[in-house]
Amino acid sequence: MATLANNRRVRDREPNYAFADEADAETRSADAAGGVFNVRHVLALLRANALLIAAIILAALGIALVSTLLMTPKYTATTSMQINEQADRVLKEGDDTLAQANMYDFDRFLQTQIDILRSRGLAQRVAQSLKLSSDPAFFRAMGVEPPPAETPASAVRDMASGMLSGNLKVDLPRGSRIVLLNFTSNDPQVSARVANAYVREFIAASLQRKYDSSSYARNFVSEQLTEVKGRLEGSERALNDYARAAGLFRMREPVEGEGASDAGSASITNTSLMQLNRAANDARAARISAEGRWRVVAAGNALSQPEVLSNPSVQALLTQRADIQAKLQLDRARHLPDHPSAIQLTAQFSEIDRQLNAVIGNVRASLRSQYDAALAAENRLDSKVNELKVSSMAEQDRSVQYNIIAREANTNRILYDGLLQRFKELNAAAGLSASNISVVDAAEPPGGPSSPNLMANLLVALFIGSVLAAGLVLLRDQFDDSIRVPEDIEHKLQLSLLGVIPLSTNDLDLDLLDPKSSVSEAYNSLGGSLLYSTSAGLPQVLLVTSAQPTEGKSTTSYAVANGLARIGRRVVLIDVDLRRPSLHRRVGGDNKLGVTTLLTSDASIDSVVLADKQPGLSLITSGPVPPSPTELIASQRMHALIDELAEKFDVVVIDSPPVLGLADAPLLSPMADGVMMVIEADRGRRGTLKNALRRLRAMRPIILGAVLTKFDSTKNANSYSDYYGNDYYEYKSDDEKPVKRERQVS
Repeated sequence: MATLANNRRVRDREPNYAFADEADAETRSADAAGGVFNVRHVLALLRANALLIAAIILAALGIALVSTLLMTPKYTATTSMQINEQADRVLKEGDDTLAQANMYDFDRFLQTQIDILRSRGLAQRVAQSLKLSSDPAFFRAMGVEPPPAETPASAVRDMASGMLSGNLKVDLPRGSRIVLLNFTSNDPQVSARVANAYVREFIAASLQRKYDSSSYARNFVSEQLTEVKGRLEGSERALNDYARAAGLFRMREPVEGEGASDAGSASITNTSLMQLNRAANDARAARISAEGRWRVVAAGNALSQPEVLSNPSVQALLTQRADIQAKLQLDRARHLPDHPSAIQLTAQFSEIDRQLNAVIGNVRASLRSQYDAALAAENRLDSKVNELKVSSMAEQDRSVQYNIIAREANTNRILYDGLLQRFKELNAAAGLSASNISVVDAAEPPGGPSSPNLMANLLVALFIGSVLAAGLVLLRDQFDDSIRVPEDIEHKLQLSLLGVIPLSTNDLDLDLLDPKSSVSEAYNSLGGSLLYSTSAGLPQVLLVTSAQPTEGKSTTSYAVANGLARIGRRVVLIDVDLRRPSLHRRVGGDNKLGVTTLLTSDASIDSVVLADKQPGLSLITSGPVPPSPTELIASQRMHALIDELAEKFDVVVIDSPPVLGLADAPLLSPMADGVMMVIEADRGRRGTLKNALRRLRAMRPIILGAVLTKFDSTKNANSYSDYYGNDYYEYKSDDEKPVKRERQVS
């Protein structure tokens, strides 16, 4: 016994690992909350709040049903249109003033078109085209009364355009160029009419923007054309005046593509110079040719020249000469040189030679004449060319300013021609631009209302109700420390679970007396847990307390003490609840002697100890209720009493008062080797349990854990099966049938 007492005292000097301060508890709570998702905890919450969840969901469904029945039917007309790339041009390709869509930014272009569809300007166009400001049917279709006659027209227009914009919905499916335009009202005819008007006015507005852009371009080009035309007329007039004053005459004016040098070559002097220079070149070539022929003939080799040989007379004489020469050679072969025939032939040959020389002389004279004539012509042309060169140089000096003026006039003419051509193209294309928007499906009056949709509203209400119910349940769970399932003891309180005591369906005392009942088995399991609750085994002094009264603290104290006594331990159970004692009623005593007697007198322990029916179990009731229980509990006599009992018995079980509202249990907790919290399942609390634990931890006791009492297994079958399986022990005797009981599992 002395060893046990020493062990109890040593614990005050050793580090206490069985409890944690408030910060550690909160940290573990946060870790537990952020850990693995606990399905059983969620199911327990759903079961515990089933009525609340059902009420919220049914209320949401009821509100949705009533709202749907009270809603005015709405009709939605839908029209679809295709929007292609904006590729129309105002001017030719290459100009910086092009107004075309960016082919690589088509998504932004489509979004721009949708923004235009939703714009206030387009709504005003639709309202004006349909004359909605003066249409009472439109206002009634929109669910409002027509404005009074004295309402300003601008206010009515704004009201109509606002209702159009507010009931218009434009959708663009991803990856598509088909835009869906929906308009909703109370009248299907009005919905279809407005939807089609929106598309019609959208196309018209697009074409109008193109026309306005083209009109601006035409006006700009027209202004530029007038300005360039004036400059062209002035430059041409200045050119003519200068040419007249300088005596410059031009055969033709330069045309587009010619430079200023061509303007100078168009003068008469330059034209004549070019013609005479060309003639002089021809004369020089003719003179050189004639001179060559003459020099060959003059050198004596006349018969080698083609001009001589091609002469018919020379050719005839050469033929005759050859015939006579042939005859003369034949005659000389037959006769002597002085033969008459030879003399005659010789005379004929000489005559032909004389005639041939005469003809060659004539040809030579002709070639000489040709040479002289070509030389004279060359000299005359060279002289004239030199004269014109001098005149042309003088004219070029006078043409410098002329070329400057001519270049300016040519530039103005090119600009004028280009602008005139563009102006003609713009006039031809004005108002003829093709629209890049086409209607795919026109809107038709819907055959049925689009809203309210009862099924959709009920589904939305079901979702909202479920979310609200889940939020409310989670919120209640965060602020409520009620313990509904065994797992809550670890998750919410960070305490070890020592045991689970089921709710007794019969008389509790009878269940405790029946060793085969589930309550008895549960308390047996609790006793087994206490045997290994500390490193030294079963704590010698065990304090049993609870946060509030009637949680099963006294019953648990008695059941634990009874169970330990059944396994051979000498146990004493003392009732220290000096305000509302209960142990004497359980054992049928008068409570005249007890704990208060020991604390206020010199009475011995043996004089107040009562023997229980269970062997090995001793009881000490509270005794008379004192005027100040707290002072007695905090006294040194209480410490001495517990030490004395620890020396006499193996186990001391203290049935203490509840923690909240009283200082008794916190004062007793440091005197015990271990504290066991008794927690009633499914008991409504608002932080009371955590406050009780906080008060206990302030005294730095050894909190062994908690036991969950009055646990209804029918409500929490899944959690209960972790502690009590679905199999059963079979108790039977030789003359009775097997009886199934719940088998304890730990």
